[in-house]
Amino acid sequence: MSDPHPARPHEKEDRRTFLQKVAEFIHPGPDSRDELIETLADAEDNEIIDAESRVMLEGVIRMADLTAGDVMVAAPRMDLVNIDSPYEDILHLVIDTAHSRFPVYEGDRENIIGILLAKDLLKLQRAPELNIRALLRPAVFVPESKGLNDLLREFRGNRNHLAVVIDEFGRIAGLITIEDVLEQIVGEIEDEFDIAEEDGDIFALADRTYRVSGDTAIERVNEAFGVQLNTAADGDDGEHRFETIGGLIAHEMGHVPKRGEHHTLGGLNFVVLHTKGGAVRWFKVAPVSTDDNTG
Repeated sequence: MSDPHPARPHEKEDRRTFLQKVAEFIHPGPDSRDELIETLADAEDNEIIDAESRVMLEGVIRMADLTAGDVMVAAPRMDLVNIDSPYEDILHLVIDTAHSRFPVYEGDRENIIGILLAKDLLKLQRAPELNIRALLRPAVFVPESKGLNDLLREFRGNRNHLAVVIDEFGRIAGLITIEDVLEQIVGEIEDEFDIAEEDGDIFALADRTYRVSGDTAIERVNEAFGVQLNTAADGDDGEHRFETIGGLIAHEMGHVPKRGEHHTLGGLNFVVLHTKGGAVRWFKVAPVSTDDNTG
């Protein structure tokens, strides 16, 4: 006669103790995303996880609500390569921006025909018969509404690290990289322009100019270049005091500086090399002659 109550080997055994069940009944798990984030904060307060882990976990949770349009580099700020530009011009663009990938257009900036990897330019040194067009990789296009979770999965699956973002009308809205996505989880990722503060902030270049971090203290710039830049500047609503050279130059220019712009101040010419998050990360700085000094 068969057993009327056969065993169910596939069911997981509940190994929780009675006290654990009572505790979960009294303090149930979070019912919303906000409650889950509060739970993570409590876990940090109770030293169950550290602050860095909490920030990363919160980033994973919040990323579910973000789209490509939320974190992309907008089209006006994109560094593009014109397929018809001379090789030397393209090389200078690659060196000045220090990006590893560039959308390439032909004719109209809306006409993206591929992606150029900076490292592929080295192939032209060994095989001059090649042309830029032969080096292009296929461009990936995604809508602004593309969720970051899905985009990260695609980046990992197809090994593309850059996608061109298009709006609802099919126009170029911007671009997004795998770094942009990952920074939503782990915070800002240092790149080849980023150098730890303890490693210094002013570097001599081969052409007798200098690379200066935007976060460099104004006093440090004064000391290094023998100038007297003032930490105070007049504005429409009174006097402002600045601690960093990036903040002072942005104020003097009257807008958020963009790559390639330059400003002369206190006998120094500041050229914007690299920006990130609306702030200047690096300047190229050189003394100017007395006749040219307008600062």
